[in-house]
Amino acid sequence: MRVVIQRVSEANVKIDNVVTGEIENGLLVLVGIEDADTDEDIVWLSNKIVNIRIFSDENDVMNKSVLDIDGEILLVSQFTLHASTKKGNRPSYIKASKPGFAIPMYEKMIKQLKADLLKPIATGIFGADMKVSLLNDGPVTIVIDSKNKE
Repeated sequence: MRVVIQRVSEANVKIDNVVTGEIENGLLVLVGIEDADTDEDIVWLSNKIVNIRIFSDENDVMNKSVLDIDGEILLVSQFTLHASTKKGNRPSYIKASKPGFAIPMYEKMIKQLKADLLKPIATGIFGADMKVSLLNDGPVTIVIDSKNKE
C-alpha cells in the first residue's frame, strides 16, 4: 500500500461538481492499493498517518500529529500511485489492484483511520472521476510505502 500525505489548510473532492468529501486543517491522503497488501499494512499505515508529526508546535517545529491538533483526514483512492514507468512513456498500472480486491481494502482503511483518529474520515468515491482541490500547507508532502516501511 502506498500513500501520499499532504498537510492541508483545506481540501475537498468533487464528483460531477458535487462535494463528496471536505476537510479543513488536516491531511489529504491519497492511497494506492496493490494485491500484496494485507490488513497488517492497513493497521501499520493508519497508525503512521495519524501519528506522523508534521504539524507545527508553539515553537514552529513540526512536532505535532493530526491527532494532536484535532485535525481531519480526507482519504482518496488513487490507483496511479502504483504506476510503473520503467518501459516507454505510457505508465503501466499492472501492480494496482482491481476493484474486487481494492474496494474492500479501501473500506477497511477508512474504518481503521476512523478508529485511530476517533472521528469520521472524509472520502472520495472509489473508482470515480474525482476532482481534488487542496491548499497545501507548507507545502508538506510525505510518501510512505507499507512494503518497505518508509
